[in-house]
Amino acid sequence: MEKQIKLKNAAEALALLGPRDENLPILEKELGVKIILRLDTLRISGSNKKLKNALPIIEHILNESRLGRAAETHRPKQSFNAEKVDIGFSFKGRTIGPRSSTQREYVQAIKDYDIVFGVGPAGTGKTYLAMAMAVEALRKGYVRRIILTRPALEAGESLGYLPGTLYEKILPYLRPLYDALYDMMDADRIEKYIEIGTIEVAPLAFMRGRTLNDAFVILDEAQNCTVEQLKMFLTRLGFDSKTVITGDTTQSDLPGGTPVGLVLAIDILKPIQGIKFVHFTGKDVVRHELVQKIIAAYEKISTARLSCL
Repeated sequence: MEKQIKLKNAAEALALLGPRDENLPILEKELGVKIILRLDTLRISGSNKKLKNALPIIEHILNESRLGRAAETHRPKQSFNAEKVDIGFSFKGRTIGPRSSTQREYVQAIKDYDIVFGVGPAGTGKTYLAMAMAVEALRKGYVRRIILTRPALEAGESLGYLPGTLYEKILPYLRPLYDALYDMMDADRIEKYIEIGTIEVAPLAFMRGRTLNDAFVILDEAQNCTVEQLKMFLTRLGFDSKTVITGDTTQSDLPGGTPVGLVLAIDILKPIQGIKFVHFTGKDVVRHELVQKIIAAYEKISTARLSCL
């Protein structure tokens, strides 16, 4: 026999099942039932007697969670800078944390500012550290959802000419965000969070017309945003939210002559208090040591060419 309970949001699932479903085997063993979460619905199966005993207990846990959240609305919400925020550990057990002074500045900036730009070459940890902070914020209840986005643009290709459905077309562009996410959480938890909307990974165009409240939002590859796109994204920020924008101004795939939104943003937004810009260099690269040398070589030739102009 099976009974179903509709959940109101992801917080209720987290309160009942615990982080990474840690409470699930305990509940099933103690109550003698099978519990499955599908989208926003709990499916509880077992004998009539077991269900009769289990359902009131599960409802009690959910009601306590609801009462606790209702009480929170009557006191100031805890924020990033209300206490020390540490980056935790990846799912694979590898410690996640800043490895250079610029990375430490970046992590601190994400704590202290609502809008942070991380600008610099690939491999400097811009997206990875932002993702780690987002996951930590979700785990500690500072935000209720994570939104990851990037422009679906690559040199020489158009979405309209790629095979497959819309999801299949955009997946390659979003894959780097998924890769970082799967390095920090187990696959089952990620899939459940995506199903119930706690984690959203979408192209930048999907952000238009929205207000992003109570969220940690990451815009990756911002050098591929036009001026209008980046303005649209920055004006989506809602209450109790943080936004991190990452990009490399030297690696834009926008068509020739198209103004790069990230370059303009760096120029015009610096005077605004509450927005922080952190600039990375090749010295901050945390990939293979040869990557640092490659970046330095390209930076050297770029400087030489500019000096000849």
